[in-house]
Amino acid sequence: MTYKSSTLPFYAKASIFFVGLSALLAILYVAQSIILPLIFSFIIAILLNPVVNFFVRIRINRVVAIIITMLLTIIIIAAFGAFIYTQAVNFSDSWPLFVKKFTVIVNQTISYASGYLNIQPQIIHAWITKTEHELININGSSIGQTIVSVGSIVTSIVLIPVYTFVILYYKPLLIEFSHRLFNEENQSQVGVIVTQTKSVVQHYLVGLIIEAIIVGSLNAVGLLLLGIQYAILLGVLGALLNMIPYIGGLIAIALFMMVALVTKSSPWFALYVLGVHTFIQIIDNDFIVPKIVASKVKINAFFSILVVLVGDALWGIPGMFLSLPLLAIVKVIFDHIESMKPWGFLLGDTMPPILKLKPIWKKNK
Repeated sequence: MTYKSSTLPFYAKASIFFVGLSALLAILYVAQSIILPLIFSFIIAILLNPVVNFFVRIRINRVVAIIITMLLTIIIIAAFGAFIYTQAVNFSDSWPLFVKKFTVIVNQTISYASGYLNIQPQIIHAWITKTEHELININGSSIGQTIVSVGSIVTSIVLIPVYTFVILYYKPLLIEFSHRLFNEENQSQVGVIVTQTKSVVQHYLVGLIIEAIIVGSLNAVGLLLLGIQYAILLGVLGALLNMIPYIGGLIAIALFMMVALVTKSSPWFALYVLGVHTFIQIIDNDFIVPKIVASKVKINAFFSILVVLVGDALWGIPGMFLSLPLLAIVKVIFDHIESMKPWGFLLGDTMPPILKLKPIWKKNK
């Protein structure tokens, strides 16, 4: 008996796709406490794999090489966290004064605007007074903990090193499993996908770390030259926010200008900070990103912004940081599967030529 292969219409395929996508997003949201540590562990393992291979090449046992690599990583992260914590504690000590000064500036601005726009500012002033008391009553240590533990709110400090060690140790097993999962005719294609995915993640993350160091240093130096308080802390926060595409830069400059308005006597310093930050962004976008961070996988601006917002909705701040690397991996997979290549093309930034359609009335002639 023979069966004729039937193809589903487009609307049926689209319905199945969106139902599957909705189910996937629901699973990612519900199981985030399990999935997030695993994703972080896989990305960290891919990033640390070249270091482990270096130690193995110099005749060090693989298990010992993994332990040495992870210990060095933990020491670097702990030193960075301790540095940020000390800076955050200094900032939290002057937090009540910061809130009061900022409230005075806002009150003056409202009073000035109400004289020209005929607005009754009493309700706004009452809301500002209530908000001021709430902000001042925030514990200083909680501010420092919030700044330091942005990435560790969702993830577990214990699970990620354990997962990372296991992934690095069982890397040959995982690679062999990925090959055995598919037919022999697809082996070469699977190997290309695995190799390119690893290359994309490593290149992107290493470039991102180098970019953060350069941008953070430029931010700190620029703010120090302007005499802005907490310049080092702001420089580091600006570098971390800069890892979030498009949105992070706007948050960083708003934070810099607020601190400049509160800590300096002249409002002109806020404009000076805006000018310095704009100059640093030009250097970052025109020189640092193309030379250091630029990946072989290009994602267009629309999907870059969209995936950051989706990552924030699903997993909060960790999701915003993970969104672009995960989307780059998805694009690599799409580009190597024939039926998914149109979706990979849609995610990319390759602009096709604009087709010019002839008017209908000319065709009828």
